Amino acid sequence: MDLPGPHTSVVEYASAAPHAGFPSRVCLITISNSLFAIDLQSIREVFPVDSVTPVPGMPTVLTGVTNLRGVVVPLVDVRPLLGLQYSGAPLKYAVVIHHGGNQVGVLVDQIPEIRTVQSDQFLPAPQTGQEKARPFVSTILRIEERLGGLLQVPTLLAHMDMTGAAGRNK
Repeated sequence: MDLPGPHTSVVEYASAAPHAGFPSRVCLITISNSLFAIDLQSIREVFPVDSVTPVPGMPTVLTGVTNLRGVVVPLVDVRPLLGLQYSGAPLKYAVVIHHGGNQVGVLVDQIPEIRTVQSDQFLPAPQTGQEKARPFVSTILRIEERLGGLLQVPTLLAHMDMTGAAGRNK
């Protein structure tokens, strides 16, 4: 299934129940030409980023904020958190992720894909040294000939909240 157009909520697409602890519907995102997946139940919306207002004194992961239909959404660039290099090209879209009261727009390269996945497409994430190479990646997902990490939204938002980057919407 293709992702709905910009400014379209994807909450209605998250109705399938996950199997064996893995999501059955994911949103595939590309950041610096690296593939990642997010459980579709953690996605609120996808939109093109038209303007970003910088916020002085905030952590470097916080690119700024944008106004999305009257709601201020913090925008984050997770490349440093994921150990990815800056490609030089601006990130054009944001995927609004949420967990509890936290909501943040994660900047991505292109419009994401929505996919249904099976439990046999999930592989254990590799461990390196004493810590995980990417602590927000719990599992590797195999989609056709591509591999991508499954991002853990609660862990990612908790880390950003500790650094003051996640927004609260109440």
